[in-house]
Amino acid sequence: MTQKTRNLFGRRVAAVTTPHPADEMFAELLAGVPAGADRRHSQQLLRAAVDLVSQRPATLDLKIAAAALEEMGDAFAMFAGSVGIPKVTIFGSARTTSNDPLYAAARDVAQHLAEQGWMVITGAGPGIMQAGMEGAGRERSIGVSIRLPFEQGANHVIAGDAKYVSMRYFFTRKLMLVKESMGFICLPGGFGTLDETFELITLTQTGKGVPVPIVFLDTPGDPYWETVDEFIREQLVARGLVAAADTNLYLITDSCEQAVQEVIGFYRNYDSLRHVGDHLVIRLRVAPTPEQLALLNERFSHLCKEGSIHLAEPFEPERRENDRLHLARISFEFGKHGYGELRGLIDLCNSFVDA
Repeated sequence: MTQKTRNLFGRRVAAVTTPHPADEMFAELLAGVPAGADRRHSQQLLRAAVDLVSQRPATLDLKIAAAALEEMGDAFAMFAGSVGIPKVTIFGSARTTSNDPLYAAARDVAQHLAEQGWMVITGAGPGIMQAGMEGAGRERSIGVSIRLPFEQGANHVIAGDAKYVSMRYFFTRKLMLVKESMGFICLPGGFGTLDETFELITLTQTGKGVPVPIVFLDTPGDPYWETVDEFIREQLVARGLVAAADTNLYLITDSCEQAVQEVIGFYRNYDSLRHVGDHLVIRLRVAPTPEQLALLNERFSHLCKEGSIHLAEPFEPERRENDRLHLARISFEFGKHGYGELRGLIDLCNSFVDA
């Protein structure tokens, strides 16, 4: 049996609480894993695999589970080589030709970000994906492709590189395109691009993903994303299907320079956040002054379930894990709604320091 506990991001996950018939075998397999969270999660993973097999699922179910776990492992191993380097994911159509202004925009924005020390992740295919990798260069590119019957594998920029992995399932691929990135540039595309873009916004809107800069990049005179935004505002917001503040989760621009500044500027003061119980902890490079803290409460105190936004010392779980202890912190009891407005709170914190 299991009970629910909270992971690093404050989300509830299953925790091992009672003996399992295979615990002795697990102990041997995990002898080299240090005690603590890694040991617990490793044991949880082994238990889940054994329990799944013992249920004698259909062959297709086993095939899906085994393949998904295997390719996630391949992707984890591939990304391990670039830990600590900021990454941005570029989404866009595989059908965009090299003479299209969108191709040049993808190439240019990737080049600018690579020059600022970022790595660029794309789906490793043709079109916008290839343009992004051309701009970033092979050394600054990471590819996560999907195996499709009508595509010929990775583009020439990343093919054969150690920073490339091919995946069978869209859901595992989308996980890896999102999980490792601190920012996103979305260029026009078809069903696949819209699927990736709206899933990204959904993760951010619902709090299943952390706040990140999301840029919808058009080119002058080609209002693709402006049209999408018009639909969001006139249909989704007007019908009450999403909140008006949710449109703050993305920026629409036709300027590569503004797109780059949106991604980089998001981290000029804001660093990260973490849930500790009912408390949301926002880690900052520079602590707000008393006047700035008062302004945060004036504009965003309604996000507090109770109490106010206040300066905080690292919480015990943060200290135990040595989790970014050098940074300043603000904290409050977050009502876990209004993630679009939470983005506004982060933007205000960023405005407290020079660009």
